[in-house]
Amino acid sequence: MKALVVYLMAGRNTPELAEAAVAGGADVVEIGFPFSDPLADGPVIRRAAERALAEGMRTRACLDCLEQTRERVGVPLIPMTYASLLEAYGYERFAADARSAGAHSLIVADLPAGAMPELRRVQLVAPTSTDDRLRLAAEHTDGWLYLVTLTGTTGARERLSPALAGLVARVRELTNLPLYAGFGISTPEQAAQAAELADGVVVGSRAVEVAEEGPDALHAYVGSLRAALGDPAKALAQSDA
Repeated sequence: MKALVVYLMAGRNTPELAEAAVAGGADVVEIGFPFSDPLADGPVIRRAAERALAEGMRTRACLDCLEQTRERVGVPLIPMTYASLLEAYGYERFAADARSAGAHSLIVADLPAGAMPELRRVQLVAPTSTDDRLRLAAEHTDGWLYLVTLTGTTGARERLSPALAGLVARVRELTNLPLYAGFGISTPEQAAQAAELADGVVVGSRAVEVAEEGPDALHAYVGSLRAALGDPAKALAQSDA
């Protein structure tokens, strides 16, 4: 079965939204910890981060949100953030507190694979990554590799990046780890196309947009993605819901 990772921004409603996403078929939930200068993120997630910061979602509040989400769902939860936030909080302290709050792993968008190898995290690679970088990321990643399908920031695109096939082929030569593709995947059709190449997909910006409409809308949207990835049992469950 292809894995479905859904990204949500930390906030007061995140535990309820995560529960809806998992009920819709999400296998993993990424929880964005808002940062004032999120270089990898496009306008949708930037705006969500600004709203989260405005409502007081600093690091400790985000960790509390993570813990509350863990109380409601059983799937892996992965905080996604930036190195400056961890540096301010303390790398070791953050890793320990995140684990204590229920984190399964961690994503640090702007921390290179060779930096702080002792910090257990999922590594990101892109079409521009050299073979040496791909190899290093595969050696140090935690469980799976996050394939950034395009050069640029997060955000919905009209079509799947043509660079994904070449990136998958290159990485397959170096590792047998699961490969999950993200950035620019927003529709069920794009998710299905990406899943033909990769072992799973990550959906962020569109999930954040739909989440603004509430848990029911997010449940239905995630259900459409899950059905497109070819899990008949969950697809049937969504149609009966």
